[in-house]
Amino acid sequence: MDPKSEQSELPNSVRLLSSLSDIGREAWDACANPGWPSAMPLDSKPQDVTYNPFLSYDFLSSLEDSGSACDQTGWYARHLVLEKPGDAPLAVVPAYLKTHSQGEYVFDHGWADAYERAGGSYYPKLQMSVPFTPVTGRRLLIADQSRHKQISALLAAAIQQVTVQFEASSAHLTFLTKQEWDALSDMDFLRRTDQQFHWQNNGYTSYDDFLTALSSSKRKALRKERRRAVENDIEIEWLTGADLKEEHWDVFFDFYIDTGNRKWGTPYLTREFFSLIGERMADRILLIMAKRQGRYIAGALNFIGSDTVYGRNWGCLEDHPFLHFELCYHQAIDWAIANGYQTVEAGAQGAHKLARGYVPTTTYSAHWIPNAGFRDAVEHYLEQERLQVEMEQQALSAHAPFKKSD
Repeated sequence: MDPKSEQSELPNSVRLLSSLSDIGREAWDACANPGWPSAMPLDSKPQDVTYNPFLSYDFLSSLEDSGSACDQTGWYARHLVLEKPGDAPLAVVPAYLKTHSQGEYVFDHGWADAYERAGGSYYPKLQMSVPFTPVTGRRLLIADQSRHKQISALLAAAIQQVTVQFEASSAHLTFLTKQEWDALSDMDFLRRTDQQFHWQNNGYTSYDDFLTALSSSKRKALRKERRRAVENDIEIEWLTGADLKEEHWDVFFDFYIDTGNRKWGTPYLTREFFSLIGERMADRILLIMAKRQGRYIAGALNFIGSDTVYGRNWGCLEDHPFLHFELCYHQAIDWAIANGYQTVEAGAQGAHKLARGYVPTTTYSAHWIPNAGFRDAVEHYLEQERLQVEMEQQALSAHAPFKKSD
């Protein structure tokens, strides 16, 4: 087909949604996770179809319905829907007009300070992301990937138009895929990189099999660490699906609040959020809990994708050496190996994950800034930052715990 004729067939209608309830689950998920059945048991994954739980209607609507990401918390939903009137949407974009930079994990506070010192108003800004979730995934949720290039161009233009329409300082697509990052760079978006630490399953049959890939000293250190973590008569449970009960969410919320109060002062997620995800997507959740003397003392919340386990939140009511590492990193690896999953993403930042077999992995974001002077300054900064990220990643990779190849 001629590209020009294909372009003429694409929809030119974009509408904005102030709530996911305005589109509905089926229409959203057909774009967010195309080809993935609405009810899919963990042991029957479709071949060559990817599923990201954080892009799903169930997850994003739970953030909205629980009051975690809503107008009152500074996340004003302005989701983009690209469609022809009367037809199913061809693409959607999870988008929020924001009055702050909290809950994003791609830090632009310095940009905001500089812009406002120059006399501008950095907020509102337009944010294309999953609130409170530093997980890579598509941000331009296109149902028909065969027309990805053409529809991406339309969405990029729509994002720019909406940014100007709302008199926002800038537009930000964070933790997007490398494919989207490359495409948007041709559409006047600035490119930014950072890094996380991910574990990869290289065909391991058990945790001990994984340890054989490590150097002798690292192998011994991790075995000792795991013994220490549970030496105070601590028991570990894996909970998913129908095993998840409200009493588990009650105690996990206490863990979450304790961590939030100690780390950043204002936890983002409400208690209702955990009930909603437990009701709507229990089969996509893995809750790893530690119990001592019949009482839950710590837990780690994970979500389950098509081939990836995503570690999200952790908390505890008792401090025990290495228990955090056990629940968040080692147990996630155990579960991934036992269930044939390829990757464990254990959250943002954290070079301490390197010693536990999690390797540096690049993350991407794209930014559109209409003010020419501010854009030039940010572009120069990002050029230097990308080099620093690359150099740091190379240095860290050299200290990975794996055996050195000849």
